[in-house]
Amino acid sequence: MTRLNFFKYLTIVSGLTLVFIGCRFLLQPEAAEAGFGLHFQENGDYSFHYIKGIRDLGYGMIVTLLAAMNQRKALMVVLLSSIFVPVVDMTLVLQATHGNVMTAMPHIIAIVLIVIAAAGFHFSAHPLTRKQLSMPV
Repeated sequence: MTRLNFFKYLTIVSGLTLVFIGCRFLLQPEAAEAGFGLHFQENGDYSFHYIKGIRDLGYGMIVTLLAAMNQRKALMVVLLSSIFVPVVDMTLVLQATHGNVMTAMPHIIAIVLIVIAAAGFHFSAHPLTRKQLSMPV
């Protein structure tokens, strides 16, 4: 397995994980909430859960499809431009009254995976050939 394939499959698995998390927030909101690291008194109002679920589902589908289609540059742009999402999620969990590093760990892992995947795609790019490096006269 090449380095590029490793990062491709890592990203596909990460994207599919987000699809799962999104579906879980839509279908099992209270269980997903506990896994996210927050606890609410919803009283039957799952608006937050549905917003989070559709966000994760959509983002996971985009990441998975871009990786599967070998769209490295587009995938790097999407990954790096949306790194603020797990950063803000981590901050919210850490600021919660019951928040701690363990409840924020899924978000920390997501940040690390995004950085690793983006760097991996960038540095695993095929080297330029001599012809591509020459300037037209």
